[in-house]
Amino acid sequence: MLRSGFARRVAQRTAVGVIATGAAGTAALAVYANTERGLGFKREAEFWSRVSPVVFDYWWNSFSSSPKVKLRAALTTQAVSEEGGRDDDDDDDARRKAQLNNELHERNAPKIFRAMLDLGGLYIKLGQVLSVTAIPVPEQYRTLFRTLQSNVPGASDFGSVVRPTLEEELGVASLDDVFESVDEIPCGAASIGQAHRAVLRSTGEEVVIKVQYPEAIWQVPADIECVGQFLQICVHFGLVDETSSKLSYEEFSRQFLAELDYARETENLKLVYRSSLDPNAPYMKRGVVIPRVFDELCTNRVITMTYFPGPKFEEEARQQLKVLGIDTKGGIRSLVKEAHDNTTNINAGSNNVGGELALSPESHSSWKSKISRVAENLVSVDMIFSIVRFTRRVTLWSTAAAVKSIQAVSVLPIVPSDWKTWADERQNAIQQAERWGWTQEAITALLDVHGYQILNQGLFNADPHPGNILVVQDETNPSKRPKIGLIDYGQVKRLEPEERVRVAKLILSIADKESDEVIAGHFRNLGIKTKSDSTRFLADFGRLMFGCIEAKHFSHEWHKNLHKEDRILYFPNELSMVYRTSLLLRGLAMSLQFNPSVGEKWRHHAEETIKLHCADQVS
Repeated sequence: MLRSGFARRVAQRTAVGVIATGAAGTAALAVYANTERGLGFKREAEFWSRVSPVVFDYWWNSFSSSPKVKLRAALTTQAVSEEGGRDDDDDDDARRKAQLNNELHERNAPKIFRAMLDLGGLYIKLGQVLSVTAIPVPEQYRTLFRTLQSNVPGASDFGSVVRPTLEEELGVASLDDVFESVDEIPCGAASIGQAHRAVLRSTGEEVVIKVQYPEAIWQVPADIECVGQFLQICVHFGLVDETSSKLSYEEFSRQFLAELDYARETENLKLVYRSSLDPNAPYMKRGVVIPRVFDELCTNRVITMTYFPGPKFEEEARQQLKVLGIDTKGGIRSLVKEAHDNTTNINAGSNNVGGELALSPESHSSWKSKISRVAENLVSVDMIFSIVRFTRRVTLWSTAAAVKSIQAVSVLPIVPSDWKTWADERQNAIQQAERWGWTQEAITALLDVHGYQILNQGLFNADPHPGNILVVQDETNPSKRPKIGLIDYGQVKRLEPEERVRVAKLILSIADKESDEVIAGHFRNLGIKTKSDSTRFLADFGRLMFGCIEAKHFSHEWHKNLHKEDRILYFPNELSMVYRTSLLLRGLAMSLQFNPSVGEKWRHHAEETIKLHCADQVS
C-alpha cells in the first residue's frame, strides 16, 4: 500500500513537472529538431514509418514467433494427425513457404522501392548496390532496384543552395570575386553533392567545382544508422547471415562516410596526380590524365579541379556497343554492372556464395548466348570475341572505303543521288572504325593504370565504373586521339606494403598458371576462410577472379560443382576492394567484347612490387 501511495505521489509530481515545463519543452524540442542530430532523427523516423509496416507484414505472415504462424502450424499439425500423416509433408511445406515468400516480396518490394525514391540520397545508392550485389536479394526487389542504375538524383537549386554554400565555404562575398563564370546547370550530380563548370577569373582556366549538399553531413550518417538497424532486424529474423552482413555493413559504412570527407578526397587526388607525372608510371605513355586540384579553392565541402572536356566513357562504350548490335536501353552502367555481376560473384561469409558464383547461362545478351552455344564444343571465349570484332571491323572499314570512294566521285553527274545519300548517312563509319581500335587500347590502359595504383602505389579508386572515366578530347584538334581522364576519388582504398605483396603473389601465381596448391596457398595467406578449406575451390575461385573467362565458366553444372566443393566464410577486406576494382574493369572490357586476364595485365606490377618489398623471397 505504501509503495502504491508512493508511486501515485511520484506520478502526480511528475505530471505537474511535465505540465509546468511543457512550454519550455516544446520550445527546446523545436530547437533540437533543427539541429543536425534532430534533423537526422527526423529522417530516421521517416525511414521507419515507411519500413515498419513492411517488417510487420513479413513477421506476421512468415515467422514462427508470429501468433498467426503459430496458429497456422497448429491447425496444420492437427490436420496431418487426423489424416494419419503424409509422406510429402516436407515438400508441401517448402512449396507453401516459397509461394508465401513470393507473395510477400511481390507485395512489399514496390513499397520499399517507393520509399527509396522518396527518401533519395544514400538510399538511391543503396538500391544501386543491392541490384548487383552478391548477397542474395529476392528477384522482385532486385528487378526494381536495377531501374535505379539510370536514376540521377535531382540537383539542388543553384541560387538558393549551391551559390550560398560556395560563397560561405570559399569565404567570399560573391562568386564573381573568384570566378569569371559558373555554369548554374550541374555537369554531374550524385547522392551527396553535384559539380559545376566554371572559369577562374585569375587565369581563365576551366575548372569543375564539386560541392557537397548542406544536408549530407547529417543525412548520410542518419541513413547509415537506419540501414544498420534494419540489418540487425534481418539478422534477428534469420534473413541474412550475421557474419557476412556485419562485414558488408562495416564496408558500406566506411565507403560512404569516406565520401563525405572532401578534405581527404582532395589529398587523395593530389597524391594520384603527383604520381601521374612520374615518367616511369604508365599514365603518360597510356594517355591517362588525372585532374589537378586548386588548393586555395578546396574546403571540407568543396573541391575545385581541372575540367576535362569530353563525354563519359559510358557514352563512348554505348556507341561501341550499338556498333556491335548490343542493346543498351538499360544504360551502359547497368550493362557493365551485369557483366561484373555475371562474371564472378562472391558473398563473403554468406550461406551461399552469391547464389551463383559466376557467369549466368540464362543471360539474354546476344554475345553471351553465342558463347553459351559454342561453349559445349570447347571453343574459347577469346576466339568468339575475336571473330565478332574482326567481322565488325571488316564491315566498318569496307563501309568507310565505300563512303570515301563515293565522296571522291560525287561531283560527277553519273553518280546516282541514292549513292550520295547512302554515303552521307554512313559518314561516321570512318570515325567508328578508327575509334574501335582506340577502345581496345583504352581498356588496356585502364587495367595497366589501376594495376599500378593498386600494387605499386597502394592507393586506388575502388569505384572505377564508366561514369568515373572520361574520354578527354582535344577541343582544338578533334581528330587527335583522345586521352582517358580518371575522376572521383571519394572511394579510395589504401594498401600497406605487406598487403600489396600478398595480393601481388596471388596475382602472379594466377598469371603464371601455377598449381592449385600454390594459388590456394597465396589465397590463404591473404586471410580468406572457407568452410572446408578446399584447395581446388580456392584455386578455381582465384582463377575465376583474376584470370580469363573460359567457356566452362558459362556452364551451370561447373558452378554447381564448385558450390558443392566449398563456400566462403570470410573474405579479407584488402582483397575485396582489389577484387571489386578488377571486376568493374573486366566487366567493362567484357561488355565491349574483350576478355582480358587481369593477372596477365597486372603481372609486371606484381613482379615489381614483390621485388621491391621482398627481394629475398621472390616466390
